Amino acid sequence: MTVRVGLVQLDCSTEEPVPARITRTLSLIDELAPRVDMIVLPELWHVGAFDVEAAREHAQPVDGPLVQALAGLAAEHRIWLHGGSFAELDADGQHYNTSVLFDPEGELVAAYRKVHLFGFDGGETVLMSGGDELFVVETPLGPTGLATCYDLRFPELFRALVEGGAQAFLIASGWPEPRIGHWDVLTQARAIENQAWLIACNEVGSQPGIRLGGHSTVVSPKGEVAVRAGDHADVLVVEVDPDEAPTWREQFPVLEDVRLG
Repeated sequence: MTVRVGLVQLDCSTEEPVPARITRTLSLIDELAPRVDMIVLPELWHVGAFDVEAAREHAQPVDGPLVQALAGLAAEHRIWLHGGSFAELDADGQHYNTSVLFDPEGELVAAYRKVHLFGFDGGETVLMSGGDELFVVETPLGPTGLATCYDLRFPELFRALVEGGAQAFLIASGWPEPRIGHWDVLTQARAIENQAWLIACNEVGSQPGIRLGGHSTVVSPKGEVAVRAGDHADVLVVEVDPDEAPTWREQFPVLEDVRLG
């Protein structure tokens, strides 16, 4: 049985107030939910992936109103909801870039704190702390690993998810337009080398010093691009066959030949 997945490629331009974007995005989820089994949002969509000051100002705890609103929509519509990532503020005052995944009961089944922070000596490294835990969760896609944006450049993270049983990856992203060619190559490569479905939702629009590149995509375990968005706000709906990953791994058992790592 196939799984209908919706990717919401949001315009996260700084000009839009954060409360207005949250309201707009929750409405988009309401509209899309009856058509799909799972929805995926981008990275830090409520503040914009490159707007560090907005992330500082609008950070919330993992049990705060934004996460509760997302959980409520998952339960109301009986869908799986990858709520993208949000700016988390924990009880000790630490900030994290945290992806959240909800089941159709509205239960938070994974809260993945982004391991690889982008910015070198700037960007999110100024505000955020890196996580140290990986998640593989049973979903309608099969065992599913979570990753966020810059993680895409680190193949060892994805191989670790596969060693944990992953047959699919969900990626929330805020990937910039100047390096969108890298995004196209890396999303396809991570799917090919791990023989896994890769579902990656990016954002568009202008944020401080950068323009976001879009190209949200779904890539099959054979490396075939099932769908890819352009560089404007869009909603993609694609059918994913969760049996394709184990079938392809059996037909072409390259993962059995891994010798290093």
